[in-house]
Amino acid sequence: MKLELRGITKRFGDFTANDRISITVEPGTVHALLGENGAGKSTLMNVLFGLYQADEGEVLLDDNVVRFAGPGDAMAAGIGMVHQHFMLVHPFTVAENVMLGHEVVRGPARLLDLDQARNNVREISDRFGFHVDPDAVVEDLPVGSQQRVEIIKALSRRAEVLILDEPTAVLTPQETDELLAIVRQLRDSGTAVVLITHKLREVQEIADKITVIRRGKVVGTALPTASREELASLMVGRAVSMTVDKAPATPGDVVLSVKDLTYVDQFGVTQLDSVSFDVRKGEILAIAGVQGNGQTEITEAILGKIPATSGQVFLDGDVITDLPIKDVLMSGIGFVPEDRTEDGLVAGFSIANNLVLDIFDREPFSKNGVLRPRAIAESAEKNVAQFDVRTTSIGATAASLSGGNQQKVVLARELSRQLKLLIASQPTRGLDVGSIEFVHSRIVAERDGGAAVLIVSSELDEVSALADRIAVMFHGRIVGIVGPETSRETLGLMMAGASTEVSA
Repeated sequence: MKLELRGITKRFGDFTANDRISITVEPGTVHALLGENGAGKSTLMNVLFGLYQADEGEVLLDDNVVRFAGPGDAMAAGIGMVHQHFMLVHPFTVAENVMLGHEVVRGPARLLDLDQARNNVREISDRFGFHVDPDAVVEDLPVGSQQRVEIIKALSRRAEVLILDEPTAVLTPQETDELLAIVRQLRDSGTAVVLITHKLREVQEIADKITVIRRGKVVGTALPTASREELASLMVGRAVSMTVDKAPATPGDVVLSVKDLTYVDQFGVTQLDSVSFDVRKGEILAIAGVQGNGQTEITEAILGKIPATSGQVFLDGDVITDLPIKDVLMSGIGFVPEDRTEDGLVAGFSIANNLVLDIFDREPFSKNGVLRPRAIAESAEKNVAQFDVRTTSIGATAASLSGGNQQKVVLARELSRQLKLLIASQPTRGLDVGSIEFVHSRIVAERDGGAAVLIVSSELDEVSALADRIAVMFHGRIVGIVGPETSRETLGLMMAGASTEVSA
């Protein structure tokens, strides 16, 4: 099915999210929409999927103008969409989620025909090599498998155009490679795939054509043979450095010391197994590993979010293992969580209030227990400008922001105060190249300003570029600490538990 968007314009009050955008997507191709956070990519696809109504312009399928009153109309016309934040009911099985909204019943009692739903899941799963169990409960599946369930949902509705909105934002490198293989299969089967992303490597690997959107307008088209520098420049409107500019570290005294930290969860599974490491003033230690090998538990145990079964954590020589989380943070630790929506923001609060979540009870933001809105607003305006948060107002809710702009709010809050230690888990997840360049420069600035920095990242390029030392985790243990010059191949073997390097 051929898809064409002609002159699509979408406004929200005085803000124009899409400004006369036109693109054509041919069947059996992957068309990438590349752009910064807040450029209007997702808004455009939400117009196509019937979630928004365009103020101007038209949608054509096989040269026929169509109008969708809602997503049901779009799906009936052969358009499927996998959203960045999955639309799944976690306690339901895969088959139940796939059937939801398109229930098939049988017999006079009109019972749900779950057998048909299971067969449907198996058929699609076998055809594309998804390896998804139709009876598995969604909340028990890893993120990559949940995404495949979303794709199966779309394909079960016979989608001929599939929209993937930032599909790799929450995936590990291995899951990303598996998804790109699936996209190639979909393309080769004749499906038109629209890939919304800001990741240049993926665009160059998978796209047949690239349309670049900046601040709501199409600013150019390109082929995947274009260089990363050319694509980044189109996205951001300026030259972007694709490397991290930093001088060699000059480590000082130990700031964070983790000694034999062990954590056994409520099910008796050892998530952390005698983990020990130090982070010194003026250095960046990055923890690398396939997601689910203890990286999340490391940060949570340091902060006191989960209780250590044994072992201790020291900050500047003082034990902080059993302190309340607020006291740990106020001791001089900044924390960027891996899940910004669950642990980093209050979605219904304004951007301004989210920027002072951890210090709202301190001057100048409150006095004698009374909030001072003017001081909160002035600080918010400064941080929004400094971190380039794309929003119409500091009074807008965090929920109204794109994922990347939500991440900027979290980073702005944590980096706007004096820190002894910065802990950042997946700090650039969901960010575009311009924002990544900025965040990396701020992290390096924290190091150069004398803070100790602990980074957790599943992006090996980021780990190698930022780290002064790399600690690799496998099955809850640190299998080695190596230098940033270590090859991707060696790091990959260590992440798989197949190689152990001498600690650096």
